[in-house]
Amino acid sequence: DFQSHLQRCQQLSVTVLTDHQDLNNTGLRTILNSTAPQQYRLRAKLRTFKPQKLHQSIKLHCSKCNSLKEVPNGDDLNLILQESAATAPNPELHNTSWYDSVMWTTQDQKQRKIAIHFVKHDEMLQEPEDTLLMIEGGTLKEVWKLSRRFKCVIPVRSTEDDLKLLDLSAPFLLQGNVKYYGCKQCSTPKTIKSLSTLAAEQRPSWEPTEIAQVLGIVPLQYVFIMKFTLVDGTGALNAYLFDY
Repeated sequence: DFQSHLQRCQQLSVTVLTDHQDLNNTGLRTILNSTAPQQYRLRAKLRTFKPQKLHQSIKLHCSKCNSLKEVPNGDDLNLILQESAATAPNPELHNTSWYDSVMWTTQDQKQRKIAIHFVKHDEMLQEPEDTLLMIEGGTLKEVWKLSRRFKCVIPVRSTEDDLKLLDLSAPFLLQGNVKYYGCKQCSTPKTIKSLSTLAAEQRPSWEPTEIAQVLGIVPLQYVFIMKFTLVDGTGALNAYLFDY
């Protein structure tokens, strides 16, 4: 795998960067003392790489403000969902013209109230693989189960007059195994009622970019970032890998 490949590279005496085969090798000291942009070919040893664990290389990037953030772990998401579940679903927001609602109380000790709102199209419910639904009061495990069965799942909470997204530390949308996040700094979240415009379309596709747009969300993109330190006896150069 990639991790063991990097470790093997580190054990070798040199690493050869093979771009620009027509150029002679240039020492790192010369490269560091040159003004950018230039093209060089170098022969160097890989001294260190960061992060040490591959999963830590995945970050969330905002193309608008250029910020980076860590991908929240399961414990963080569970905590956010637990906090949102402290507010019971508001029955006055159930069964509107564009979604049908189901509510029940869990049989465990906490007796949580969970509400699921199934978005309709042409006043009809769609097949599960085409359905967008919203959930209030669910745990991460419950949300994951729903995201594997239905096309889109949006965690929400009740207010006095509308459903709203959770704090943007949580995903604004789940599709299969993918969690979609929004930039806290650049987003201006709208109420869930904004989704009704997509539901009214002839064939709602429920694409994450369209959902983000109508909800006022600037989506974050998953990026892969690593830092390599190269040495050749004349100097040390930090090389950064950044890719979507």
